[in-house]
Parts: sequence; C-alpha cells; structure tokens
Amino acid sequence: MLTQPQADKLADAWLQAWNSRDLARIMEHYADAIEFRSPFIVKLMDIADGSLHGKAALAAYFAQGLAKFPELHFTLLQVLPGVGSVTLLYRSVNDLMAAETMEIDAAGKICRVMAHYCDPVAASRGASLES
Repeated sequence: MLTQPQADKLADAWLQAWNSRDLARIMEHYADAIEFRSPFIVKLMDIADGSLHGKAALAAYFAQGLAKFPELHFTLLQVLPGVGSVTLLYRSVNDLMAAETMEIDAAGKICRVMAHYCDPVAASRGASLES
C-alpha cells in the first residue's frame, strides 16, 4: 500500500514534469508496458476504445496533447493513495476536473492509468465532455 507521503511525492514529481512541458521528463514516470485509457485518446487520436499500449504510443499521444494545448497546466487538488495505486484529482486543460487512477509497478513506475474528466460548468448544465 502506498503511504500518503509516498503518494504525495509521486504526485508532486508527476505534476512538476507535466507543468514543465518536457516530454522526456514526463515519460520518466511511465513503465515501458504502460496501459493508458482516456477520453482524450478518443478525441485526439481517434481511437474508439480510448486505449494506448506501450511507452512509444503514449509518448506520441502526449506530444500531440502538448502541441494542441500550449496553455496546458495542471493544478493538483487531492492525492488519494491506494493499494499499489494512487488517484490524483486535479484541474486540467481548459479548467476540466480530472481524476487519474494510476497503478504503480514494483519499480515505482506508472504501469496502468484510467483517466476521467468533467467540465464542472457543462456538468451543471447536464452536458458531457463530448458536447
């Protein structure tokens, strides 16, 4: 089980990497055999099941996202440690609320991610991310 200090340390390093916009630094956090699922994969990569496998595919996706959203900046709101995993709640691009549940492997790398997003304003009107 991850302790709160361990989860906080991981979250801080991950957030600093993203906010640096340095792709190599971002990718240091992920395992070679990463499995990543996100609604943005559907939107940006046109992959119907929203899944990517492997570090090379993930790097290409992240590079596309960094290019498409030059103002990208994450603001961490909460770190929720779990058994072999952590969920980060943060403000994402375009002020979306984001929650990423990340499984951590024995080497301390992120090996599986389930990303979730909600536009708080649109949600209050009954709209979704696709709207």
